[in-house]
Amino acid sequence: MKVLVVGSGGREHALLWKAAQSPRVKRLYAAPGNAGMEALAELVPWNGDVEALADWALAEGIDLTLVGPEAPLVEGIADAFQARGLLLFGPTQKAAMIEGSKAFAKGLMERYGIPTARYRVFREPLEALAYLEEVGVPVVVKDSGLAAGKGVTVAFDLHQAKQAVANILNRAEGGEVVVEEYLEGEEATVLALTDGETILPLIPSQDHKRLLDGDQGPMTGGMGAVAPYPMDEATLRRVEEEILGPLVRGLRAEGVVYRGVVYAGLMLTREGPKVLEFNARFGDPEAQALLPLLENDLVELALRVAEGRLAGTRLSWKEGAAACVVLAAPGYPESPRKGIPLHVPEPPEGVLVFHAGTRREGGRLVSAGGRVLNVVGLGRDLKEALERAYAYIPQVGFPGAVYRRDIGRRALARLST
Repeated sequence: MKVLVVGSGGREHALLWKAAQSPRVKRLYAAPGNAGMEALAELVPWNGDVEALADWALAEGIDLTLVGPEAPLVEGIADAFQARGLLLFGPTQKAAMIEGSKAFAKGLMERYGIPTARYRVFREPLEALAYLEEVGVPVVVKDSGLAAGKGVTVAFDLHQAKQAVANILNRAEGGEVVVEEYLEGEEATVLALTDGETILPLIPSQDHKRLLDGDQGPMTGGMGAVAPYPMDEATLRRVEEEILGPLVRGLRAEGVVYRGVVYAGLMLTREGPKVLEFNARFGDPEAQALLPLLENDLVELALRVAEGRLAGTRLSWKEGAAACVVLAAPGYPESPRKGIPLHVPEPPEGVLVFHAGTRREGGRLVSAGGRVLNVVGLGRDLKEALERAYAYIPQVGFPGAVYRRDIGRRALARLST
């Protein structure tokens, strides 16, 4: 089989790495890929035009396409490929609206009784500002559209909340802002594979969204992740029965068959799990922690999802744990420095390196984005996985590298109680 992976981040390198292990794969491609992916695949230049990529895939005889990032899904890459009779792992444009529009997702949750924070959607700044005066703080302000994981402000003072609303609604014509109740609890992620009928949850994981230790600093696309996250069976069952099931069935009732990965970003509150966000793809960096633990053939799973034959499939997981630590460029997330020389020595056993913002420049490896490298430690337990990741980082660090030194702290604390 010829398999194409769409994207250029750490998540896509992990997807490519996992796909390369399938005996079904004869040739791999990545569009546009990164410097780390070139050892596994032929890199295909791509400017983001989904129709052009679909034409190329048809001409090249691509048998299966795995899509990493959200933007092409929201732009309709699945529809473009399906129109040409090509198999693609990822939801259609309509289905991807669970991520493309937070207002749409909140409406869906309301219609099908999916537990989430109370909310209001605004298009007019004055109405939103008046509502903020009424509800007070703390409050959560979200850009309804795609914002690369950086469109959320958790505001503890009114000025900050109003500024967030103004920034979102003044940025673009027709913008929408979602103002939500602030939920207290522990955040976790549950991803699930679905073909629109069968739902297969993956083991729970936990992202670390803030830039700095102690959950300080600005929101980012994610600075690290651990898997499995310790979630009791009763809670996981509630996630399946109260969140994932109603979402997939609700979409189907509205004429939308969801095939791909559903990402449920959750707050584990005293009342039970509530949805913070839905995404239409693998999490980044959650995928980098989850995929090394998955024993199943990813390509076979993706085919079953894309062809609507997931029924009867069982997921199998390796013993132990994985921890991903992201190394970001100085200036991230606002204005990351590019062109920083990188040195990535061969990692020891129990450590993987997935590239993100990297490229080759005159034969040298240099940084080319905000999140640059992902160091993944694997161990018998989370403690060992973290130790392995952090022991390797000094060898691969680059000048001004930004990374958190407390990845997994909350999960370890939960395990010890």
